[in-house]
Amino acid sequence: MTVIQTQIRSGVYYDSAKLMQLQRQLSDLPGIQDAGVVMGTESNKELLSHIGLVSPEMQSAKPDDLVIIVKADDEKAAETALSRVDELLAARKSTLDQEYLPHSIEAAAQMLPGASWVLVSVAGRYAAGVARDALRLGKHVFLFSDNVSVEDEIDLKQKARELGLLVMGPDCGTAMIGGAGLGFANKIRRGPIGVVAAAGTGLQQVTSRIHQLGSGITHGIGTGGRDLSEKVGAITFLMGLDVFVRDPDTKVIVLVSKPPAPKVAEEVIKVARKAGKPVVISFVGRAVTTRQDGNLYFATGMDDAASLAVELANHPPKLETDNELNLNRFAAGQKFFRGLFSGGTLAYEAQHILADYVPKVWANAPINKENKLPNSMVSQEHCIVDLGEDEFTVGRLHPMMDNELRIRRLMEEANDPTVAVIMLDVVIGYGSHPDPASELAPAIAEAIANARKAGRHLEVVCVVTGTDEDPQNFDSQIRQLKQAGAFVDASNEVVVRRAGRILRALAESGSETGITGTPVNLDTLKKPLEAINVGLESFAENLKAQGVPTVHVDWKPVAGGNEKLASILERMKKQS
Repeated sequence: MTVIQTQIRSGVYYDSAKLMQLQRQLSDLPGIQDAGVVMGTESNKELLSHIGLVSPEMQSAKPDDLVIIVKADDEKAAETALSRVDELLAARKSTLDQEYLPHSIEAAAQMLPGASWVLVSVAGRYAAGVARDALRLGKHVFLFSDNVSVEDEIDLKQKARELGLLVMGPDCGTAMIGGAGLGFANKIRRGPIGVVAAAGTGLQQVTSRIHQLGSGITHGIGTGGRDLSEKVGAITFLMGLDVFVRDPDTKVIVLVSKPPAPKVAEEVIKVARKAGKPVVISFVGRAVTTRQDGNLYFATGMDDAASLAVELANHPPKLETDNELNLNRFAAGQKFFRGLFSGGTLAYEAQHILADYVPKVWANAPINKENKLPNSMVSQEHCIVDLGEDEFTVGRLHPMMDNELRIRRLMEEANDPTVAVIMLDVVIGYGSHPDPASELAPAIAEAIANARKAGRHLEVVCVVTGTDEDPQNFDSQIRQLKQAGAFVDASNEVVVRRAGRILRALAESGSETGITGTPVNLDTLKKPLEAINVGLESFAENLKAQGVPTVHVDWKPVAGGNEKLASILERMKKQS
């Protein structure tokens, strides 16, 4: 008859690798059908119940209790198995080649004074305390442990930011520092690409593909999956980005994440835009609306991110910067866009593109109904008016044939001291005005001159739609508009994106971006890695296999895991 017996142990601590090993050894004993060795958390008890390992003792176990439960053929087999627990635990020998195992990070730091990193993989309820100890000693932290509260994560990362230290995690599975892999990592050659990732396997996939494509990385900085949430606010992600911005060996930066909080993603993108280097962005689940925006390259997936990064590293692009926009020409208060279109589809596309740069665009023919311009005759904020809509053509020629109404509106918008950019489309070909630029160019020149007299700069941008075989002479149209002072291109997207860059730069002018606190000392990342390991022995073994000097700590929870006493000791430590 099948029996289930349970043993509960309070006030003991073993790392998860030892518990896994014990569970397997118990399962292999004669007469044992199944076994479970876990801490008594609610989720663990639920898992045990799901696989049929249920007993009253297991159900009443506390989160700090070690639950050892076996399902056996009979009572004798169950009792024999449980009686061998201590023997099996003692039989598990460490494979570490280390004569002395210190019991604290402080002692380990004395043994390995050059260590800049502490790897933490103890149970979640203890992990934040261990990480705080590491920060107090001035060490970067690779925090593999999960089940750390978001409040502890924020506190740790804020403290680390003030100290100029990285806290990668919690629940950070992968990092690659100076050619050495931490946690779950691949052997990636050194190279010119720096990667920041809020996704462990994402970091592995992108860096592996970079390696396969013949390039390599400076570092792969993991952040933990919650870092790009609104609560945490990308603290480590932005610090990692700042590391690569300042690192002269990093020529291309790659950012990888599972779906980030939209507001946080925008902040990261804003900072990345000022990196002064190519930045490849792969935010899974975020729609890619453009492939390139200045120094930013948006990838459609992780393979694409790796390919883009390698191509950019092999063939460095000439990057556009906001300096080329001469923002100092604009007066205080100039910030809005006004589009005066004759072509409905061009106006529609302009709305779509501008959404990448400004929060809202009003229009008389809007993409979204909530952006409907209340009065088409009166502009407000950023707005686009399609003068070819029916409301403007009753008893009047279409604006592709008659420029009068558009010129009047141009002069009106140019006199608005809040307007920074005005856009016009010039559509030529059969049926259109025989020489539209001959009328529009003088009006543009006058508008720009009037703004200059008022102490402002007015940016007028024009798209010319047509061919070199059209009767209006395509090149002549462009030449006249340029001579009037307008920026001109045959691509609607190029023109709208130039306007968008100006508007975005004006909006961000004077705003602070980047990290607060103390920048990470690049020397601690460039010197050969030395590490202290607290938790899983396998992590120490992996580091030593890579030739990394490592000290493993024989760690046990403070006060035997008594949280009340541990809290008192923690407060005493802070006061000392």
